[in-house]
Amino acid sequence: MDKKAMMEKLAREAYERDSFNGAWLYAEKGEIISSGAIGFRDPDDTLPVTEDTIFQLASVTKQFTATAVMLAVRQGLLNLDDEVTKFFPALEQYKGATVRHLLTHTSGIPDYFDDADWFIDLWKKEDRVPANSEIVRFLCETKAEPYGAPGEKWQYSNSGYNILAEIVERVSGVPFETFLEKNVFEPAGMKSTRCCHIRRDGVPFENYARASVIEDGKYVADVDSEEDSIVTAFDGLNGDDYVYTNIFDMLRWDRALKEGGVLTPEEQKLMYTPVRLNSGEEFVDEDGDGYGFGWFITNDKDVGCIVSHSGGMPGVHTWFKRFLDTDSVLVILCNREEQDIRAHDGLFIGMREIAKSKEPEPIVSIEDIAIKDPDKSKWEALCGKYEHPEDGDFIIDEVYLKDGELFARFMTDTGRSWEWKLFPLGGNEFGVKRWYSVVFKFEEGTISYGGYTCKKL
Repeated sequence: MDKKAMMEKLAREAYERDSFNGAWLYAEKGEIISSGAIGFRDPDDTLPVTEDTIFQLASVTKQFTATAVMLAVRQGLLNLDDEVTKFFPALEQYKGATVRHLLTHTSGIPDYFDDADWFIDLWKKEDRVPANSEIVRFLCETKAEPYGAPGEKWQYSNSGYNILAEIVERVSGVPFETFLEKNVFEPAGMKSTRCCHIRRDGVPFENYARASVIEDGKYVADVDSEEDSIVTAFDGLNGDDYVYTNIFDMLRWDRALKEGGVLTPEEQKLMYTPVRLNSGEEFVDEDGDGYGFGWFITNDKDVGCIVSHSGGMPGVHTWFKRFLDTDSVLVILCNREEQDIRAHDGLFIGMREIAKSKEPEPIVSIEDIAIKDPDKSKWEALCGKYEHPEDGDFIIDEVYLKDGELFARFMTDTGRSWEWKLFPLGGNEFGVKRWYSVVFKFEEGTISYGGYTCKKL
């Protein structure tokens, strides 16, 4: 099969649906089979993305943090079973949580996104971006309750990786950014990669892809968004994010791992071992994946062991997947919020299938599957205010007609609101671009979605 042509076709189809903007690379045994770039690295469509463009990795960063920890262990600076309180006695509410727990998201330490206002308040009120060293202060001041006892359950926590970065910095005696540069990036030959804080300190790259989000129907830089400029408040953190690189350096990283140039095979084997909980059960998520040290682990019936991680921030979507048994690697880096999640996910899924030597499904948007000439005679009866579910992640506040089309005003529990067009899927069911797994069904004066049924007021 012509993997190069198929990947290029998928990328083009997703781009034409405003659901992919970035670069990709697929290689087998170190040889590039397909790579490319499409779209723009600025919200004004003036600077094209190129294959060497630099992107924010978001949570793909976590594998580098885990690597730093393993190297610190090798150097005798710490042990995997050292307790967090050894380094931070003030975190006594998380007594028993170890470095190993932090790596596997089983420490119970809460994610700072659960109480992000703490960081936002410092940024706005004190006009400064909190440093990573303040993660301990955050946990103490907010008195954040643990998710559970260490090892009891798996719960994703960015805070755990912030603490890991802080531990590495303390035991090594050098800034975390420097530790990564000298011990990971330089040995791997990743000359275009660095850990840095572009919103706080400025952009050090000439070819940087600015994260862009949709606001009022157009793209704006994340820092210029009324809603998403809050990313600046988190820009002083380390460990969970803030490594920047390009597709070619990620291939160099893949080869460094394959060749044992940074981590030994034994160290990698430990990192690729799925965590077991206190119950003795191996943790498996809803997709059937386990989690090791900064990596999701999949045993695929077609291609064997796959280790991977994805990343996301406003306007940022990243994906790095290593197929260990076939010695192939896939990296996809995006710098724009997608218009249609169905088409966006279709790209990721399709690229993965091609990497597995399978035919991908065509890229499909909701506009492709919506009824083309629907009967709108009953739509006015659907319009009006609807009651709010008490614990919904989002709320449909009102349904209304606009320019002959049906729209809904959505709200969050924080009071943010926005409108989305409802696309008819057949009968009395509708969908939106944002979610393809959620169907909105009108029936006898109610609307049902996400397990809720809400009455029309």
